[in-house]
Amino acid sequence: MTVPHTVGSLAAVLVDMFGGAIAEVHGDGSTQISTVTHDSRAVDSGSLFACLRGERVDGHDFAAAAVEAGAAALLVDRRLEAAIVGGVAQLIVDDTRLRLGPIAASLMGDPSGRMTTVGITGTNGKTTTSLMLEAIFLAHGQRVGVIGTLNGPRTTPEAPELQQRLAEFLADDCSAAVLEVSSHALTLHRVDGTHFDAVVFTNFGHDHLDLHGTPEDYFRAKASLFDVRFAPLAVINIDDTHGRLLTDVIVGNDGPSMRVVTYSVTELVDVEVTPTSLSYEWSGRRIHVGIGGAFNVSNSLAAVVTATELGIPLDAIVSGLARLNAIPGRFETVAWPAGVDGGFSVIVDYAHTPDGLTEVIAAARAVVDGSASVIVVFGCGGDRDRGKRAEMGAAAAAGADRVIVTSDNPRSEQPMQIIDDVVAGVPSNYRDRVTLNPDRHTAIGDALDVAQSGDIVVIAGKGHEKTQDLGDTVVEFDDRAVALSFMESSSR
Repeated sequence: MTVPHTVGSLAAVLVDMFGGAIAEVHGDGSTQISTVTHDSRAVDSGSLFACLRGERVDGHDFAAAAVEAGAAALLVDRRLEAAIVGGVAQLIVDDTRLRLGPIAASLMGDPSGRMTTVGITGTNGKTTTSLMLEAIFLAHGQRVGVIGTLNGPRTTPEAPELQQRLAEFLADDCSAAVLEVSSHALTLHRVDGTHFDAVVFTNFGHDHLDLHGTPEDYFRAKASLFDVRFAPLAVINIDDTHGRLLTDVIVGNDGPSMRVVTYSVTELVDVEVTPTSLSYEWSGRRIHVGIGGAFNVSNSLAAVVTATELGIPLDAIVSGLARLNAIPGRFETVAWPAGVDGGFSVIVDYAHTPDGLTEVIAAARAVVDGSASVIVVFGCGGDRDRGKRAEMGAAAAAGADRVIVTSDNPRSEQPMQIIDDVVAGVPSNYRDRVTLNPDRHTAIGDALDVAQSGDIVVIAGKGHEKTQDLGDTVVEFDDRAVALSFMESSSR
């Protein structure tokens, strides 16, 4: 695959992108650059190396290594001495992180502006909604690229990788792209320079306060995507309180404003949900999706409304969603081995926030018989937002009949300390529902051992992930594979 690059000089970047007002070139302004990277290990002879400041390291400290590796020029926020970087040209800007995205987009030929591009943000539902939109685009006969949780180590890559991926989509004849846009990406300006045809808000809940500090700052980060500098169209879930607030803010904006289209599941007729499917009436047609969970009704509606606003015919929307089956780790059913029916259902879901866990438990409760039980296995990640742990404990105990608290990705923390943080949120009158097992493998087995006919076992937190981070080592671990191994053993 040949990915086109726009080769230009530092002087041209200075004039075309900054008008000379917030940048200057130190050194040879005619220096030609064709790529930009913030990773000194990825530098080649045409690279502009961006010196980003992070929480732990400063990219300016790696400038000498980048020059030694062959960097053609440096993007800096302060002039570096020749004793450190020699005579390599420097593009000096006010904020390297703020300016990196637009530079990367320009050097890659503005790929997002040459496709139909959709950005999706929200605490939960981004992955599911993006894959639903992908299915619709495909049914409409369009090649489509998706960037998100299932496609790389970060939900939204750093700006150079993001623009590279978008350029690769174009080179692969894609006419559409769907991006999950995380709050981290918005705070760190990773999507600056990206042009969307529509941006979508799914919902808002408790997450990522380890980065943002307060819910207000977290919401402010999400809301920053809904600006005309990113997109002309906003599609917003008004079943969510913050969605209604976001709508009011956009509509009341005194400056240039976006067009706002809202959606609500309360507008739907004849909604039916099972563990493996959902359907409803919309615009005179029956929408059917081969994915269960009541919360996925809202995710599918987000995709339907967005596609409609982008001009995709209803026939393509209906047929695209009808072709979509399981999404990895999103209310995904683990099927019993062929010829075996254990009598109960097993669901794996990525729910890793209080709201997400509440929703997945409620979705399971909605499809079990009144006498059957919902059994939940979950844990919380280490080195992440500690504030949500107790809330998740409370949500699980209030919604499920039996809860097994276990490890997720403990990382550098002690598993039992994380579990204690979770259990601290469980009210005393629910404590008899909760058991503790820090070994996730045997915890899943415990849940399957106690399940009876008609029950649903929900294994939450890791979803699609195929490894477990234990801090000093990362091991292979797939909730679906572990559950299936126990199911196969019980069927023998």
